[in-house]
Amino acid sequence: MTSALPETLTLDRMPTPIGVALVVTDEAGALRAFDWDDCEARMRSWIDRRYPTAVRTEGRTPLRRTFDAYFAGELGALAAAPWRGGGTAFQEKVWAALCKIPAGETWSYARLAERIGRPTAMRAVGLANGSNPVALVVPCHRVIGSNGSLTGYAGGLARKRWLLAHEGANFEDRLAA
Repeated sequence: MTSALPETLTLDRMPTPIGVALVVTDEAGALRAFDWDDCEARMRSWIDRRYPTAVRTEGRTPLRRTFDAYFAGELGALAAAPWRGGGTAFQEKVWAALCKIPAGETWSYARLAERIGRPTAMRAVGLANGSNPVALVVPCHRVIGSNGSLTGYAGGLARKRWLLAHEGANFEDRLAA
């Protein structure tokens, strides 16, 4: 009996207008993790828990062009990027619903909960949104408060503000100077 080889995950460090992005893909080119270099410890800890036997390398990933296109203004570029979140059934349902929020639009947690048929599960939806390992491709940054204000984003509210403005979204920027 032969055992399967461990999968290989490749980390690409990509400069963007809002910092260095950490893009982790598998052998098939699917996004497994996305984060920012100032959050690298958190991302590595998540990968250690989720993919403990994976071989890790650094290099260019096939999604580099996709992210470059997005940051250059092709807002729909990320929609075709393959990804594997590896979450629970509930998380995957929330993440699939997040992918239905078009660039330039924002939804509240309440709307997201309604969209998945669980209108009273706003807190659980918020937790699933916050545990999204493949940010940008699964656009968790498009979820804002019911009053239109910015709410938490693991990469920081300044990045969330930039991403939403880049996409042309309307939101209440209560943190503006």
